[in-house]
Amino acid sequence: MRVAIAGAGAVGRSIAGELLENGHEVLLIDKNPNSISVERVPMAEWLLADACEITSLDEAALQRCHVVIAATGDDKVNLVVSLLAKTEYGVPRVVARVNNPKNEWLFNESWGVDVAVSTPRLMSALVEEAVSVGDLVRLMRFSQGNANLVELTLAADTELVGTRVGDVPWPVDTSLVTIIREGRVLTPGKDDTLEGGDELLFVAAQEREEELENLLSTSEGAQ
Repeated sequence: MRVAIAGAGAVGRSIAGELLENGHEVLLIDKNPNSISVERVPMAEWLLADACEITSLDEAALQRCHVVIAATGDDKVNLVVSLLAKTEYGVPRVVARVNNPKNEWLFNESWGVDVAVSTPRLMSALVEEAVSVGDLVRLMRFSQGNANLVELTLAADTELVGTRVGDVPWPVDTSLVTIIREGRVLTPGKDDTLEGGDELLFVAAQEREEELENLLSTSEGAQ
């Protein structure tokens, strides 16, 4: 998979390194010569250019990319890159970094954004996840379909402990995608049972989040 990353700062380089380790082809784009540090990510392609300009994106052959990541520290730049990637080059998947949470409402399909990632939100979510059990934590928003990636750690006294995944009356427009248990990542099957302490990751419609949290937080014996 070919991935272009606009913004070769610490965030962009970190993403590039991880993608390269997973066998993907990565192009880093930045207009600041000081950010072009080939020795830091030697396996990536590098382009000194302004990702907000069509001529630069033509040079980057953005039409060949499966994913574009707008990872600069400027929300305006990330929005422009996202819009150009989607409308001018038809990139299938556009992921954008939100630097200022107040701007998060802009990062939607109208600007070509498929997935908006707010670093402060992720950091706060990770803190919440570490200290809360039984509370739904929103990790990421998907602009298409008004869906979110949400997490909940199942309490030991929850009614659903010991229940088969296939027997749980999950709300509509929700999907259990992963169970993290004792450091292992499990793909849930209908015959797998839920255990106390399980970290459950869902893709869920925003309007179903409260219903999902109520279902997963019901204590044994509660009516």
